Amino acid sequence: MLENYSLLAGQFFGLVSLILCVLAFSSKQDDRLLVLLLSANVAFALQFMFFESWTAAALTGLVIVRIGLARRYPGSKAVMAVVLAASGVASVVTWQGWADLPAIVAMVLGTVGMFLLRGIPMRVLLGLAALAWGLSHLLVGSVGGTLAEVLVLVTNAITIYRLYRAKQRYPEAFD
Repeated sequence: MLENYSLLAGQFFGLVSLILCVLAFSSKQDDRLLVLLLSANVAFALQFMFFESWTAAALTGLVIVRIGLARRYPGSKAVMAVVLAASGVASVVTWQGWADLPAIVAMVLGTVGMFLLRGIPMRVLLGLAALAWGLSHLLVGSVGGTLAEVLVLVTNAITIYRLYRAKQRYPEAFD
């Protein structure tokens, strides 16, 4: 019976993340995107905990820290290296099997994107990270999490297109 409640709670937090991710990736403002991603990742971490996917849960917890550090230290390769090292340690400690690999790939792509890139290039790497996270959600059986990542990919692609068009129309605004 407790297992049913855990599965239900995991699905609930996946759906909460879905809503927050769509709001985040529909934003043209990098700061708003990152703040909404913080909230979505709290829900994702809880979801992975309820599904007992410990590597994904640990890495999602580090994603929350990473977002804050990337906002405070944009472009810092040293801070990025510390985040990647912490992710490596967390992955080794929580590793349960090859199903944990997509979460690790997602963490690396998202970390590089958030620390080193802005605008369209950042969103491209975050889109690839969303693809890897989507596989991670699929492997644990999260309906909301999987839908969140699919919608993140679609919303992110639309936002990239909107940013590209705006850059073509108003190149002086993007220098």
